[in-house]
Amino acid sequence: MQIWRSSWFSLLGLIGSMALPMTASYAEEPGAMVDGAGFTLYGTESIKGSDATKVERDPICDRSKRPRITKIEPDEARPGDKIIITGEHFGTKECFHTVTFSAASNTPVAFTFMGDSAIEATVPDAKTGMSFVIIVAGGGSAQSKPVLIRPR
Repeated sequence: MQIWRSSWFSLLGLIGSMALPMTASYAEEPGAMVDGAGFTLYGTESIKGSDATKVERDPICDRSKRPRITKIEPDEARPGDKIIITGEHFGTKECFHTVTFSAASNTPVAFTFMGDSAIEATVPDAKTGMSFVIIVAGGGSAQSKPVLIRPR
């Protein structure tokens, strides 16, 4: 019984040693690719020369207030028509990102930021039918109720 137990532990020790990596991995030079560790920046110098004026000009966007669309006027439009998107928490002009229509998701939409609660947008060339208007602001995105896009 004693011999069987020691043989068993020897076998487990052999298997355990095979599971360990065979080579030691450490970065010898900055920015080196290391097996098992990926790309490492160990030993590199810090980024120098940050532009303080650029940091001061960057907008401070309130990410705690999620935007909400309350109304689209008119709720029926043709491509090229202007619509007014009203709601709340659209943020500032610098923090507002984009307007899209689900019926033309890859088409850029021309828009004018009018304030924290209003945006004017031009309906893009889109498929006729129901479409959602989606806005993206500093605090996230919002989707409207469906609007009807009429043929030209």
